[in-house]
Amino acid sequence: MAQWDVAVIGGGPGGYVAAIRAAQLGMKAAVFEKDRVGGLCLNWGCIPSKALLKNADVVNAVREGGRWGLRGAEGVSFDFGAAVDRSRQVVDQIVGGVEGLLRDNGVEVIPGTARLAGTRAVAVDGSEHRAANIIIATGAHTRVLPGMEPDGETVITSREALERRTPPGRAVIIGAGPVGVEFAHLWASYGSEVTIVEMMETLVPLEDPDIGRLLRRSFEARGIRCMVSTKVSGIERTSAGAVVRTEGPDGAGALEADTVLVAVGFVAHTEGLGLEAAGVRTTRGFIDIDGRMETNVPGIFAVGDVTGKLMLAHVASHQGVLAAEAIAGMSRPEPDYVQMPRATFCQPQVGSIGYTEAAAKAAGFTVRTGRFPLTALGKAVAAGHTEGFVKVVVEEATGQVLGIHLVGHDINDLLGEATMVALLEATSAEVGFAVHAHPTLPEALKEAALAADGEAIHIARRRTTPREGAATR
Repeated sequence: MAQWDVAVIGGGPGGYVAAIRAAQLGMKAAVFEKDRVGGLCLNWGCIPSKALLKNADVVNAVREGGRWGLRGAEGVSFDFGAAVDRSRQVVDQIVGGVEGLLRDNGVEVIPGTARLAGTRAVAVDGSEHRAANIIIATGAHTRVLPGMEPDGETVITSREALERRTPPGRAVIIGAGPVGVEFAHLWASYGSEVTIVEMMETLVPLEDPDIGRLLRRSFEARGIRCMVSTKVSGIERTSAGAVVRTEGPDGAGALEADTVLVAVGFVAHTEGLGLEAAGVRTTRGFIDIDGRMETNVPGIFAVGDVTGKLMLAHVASHQGVLAAEAIAGMSRPEPDYVQMPRATFCQPQVGSIGYTEAAAKAAGFTVRTGRFPLTALGKAVAAGHTEGFVKVVVEEATGQVLGIHLVGHDINDLLGEATMVALLEATSAEVGFAVHAHPTLPEALKEAALAADGEAIHIARRRTTPREGAATR
């Protein structure tokens, strides 16, 4: 007789959600976790970084106090250490809440480093636990490239960056994905001299190129240097910090810094798990799964970053639910990883769901697009943040919205509606017809959908290249 109906290795957003859902469905579940539950996201990723980014928003608002009629803001000082302290308090509160949820649902949390002991058992610290089903949810860790190995002091990863109590004087950030641009925004807000080095042609290179180009303009206007189409050839430690060697369109170069943040992605955390002995198949280090989250070994499932599908906490949680429900015999649609929301929380924020224009064409769709600038949005003008736009990608034949792409201040608040548009396979006509409260950010999505059909109200129609229109009242 198995001790557990479901044994989950890893207590991050995929693992703990899978365990709770399994318990809700009447199964006896346990989570094996070597640290605190919550995984990288809650402890050293999404949550503490977003807490720090909120501090950055406050700092920037105070710096711009004059435009809001605030007097005396020029002499205000900013304590980065206090921001870090607040971020850790936020982590403790949320992780404590997750621990409570696991207790309330009768899920046992077993501390220690776990591994597979065959196909129906988990070994941890010398003991073995039998399980009818096993879910692997061990996540991922920072990718390390030759010549860029972190030392934890000068060359660091996001893990060390979240602990630093002072912002760097001069920082070089390698990689302009979400982690890279979020730390660029954070450190620049506290006065750091920041340079981003990115191999691809735009910042946030997995997003719509128009968004990457706007974000670069925004960053450079703030003094953040953005070196795109540039690769790092090596890092040399010096007494003052480091020299980052680069190769780009203008030839070889060197960047001096006291801190180098390596933000070039993540790799699956599978070392020591016993996958090979259990016969679990992997591809490029990630665990292979089907639409039910099951591996090639019946009864062994995998969710989250360790699968390499889409390394986002909410995707891991969704996979965790699907895995638990598959074990319970329930049938659910397979996840569509294209139509998963993606969010980056620098300012301006970047959000998206679905196909970019280029990806939709590459997939065989004939498309049209609609774009609405925030300079023409009453809410954005009133709030004083008009930088950015909303862009929709629409299939020509059916009118279905294939993708929504956002850039602007706090623009990710629109992702909730964007998710429903994708889930319901709404058309541009339906999104454009829906009544949106005025003045609000979601009006920009409505207008972008109307623009795709040539019916936008609040931007001027021109036969030549369109330009941004007047704000709504």
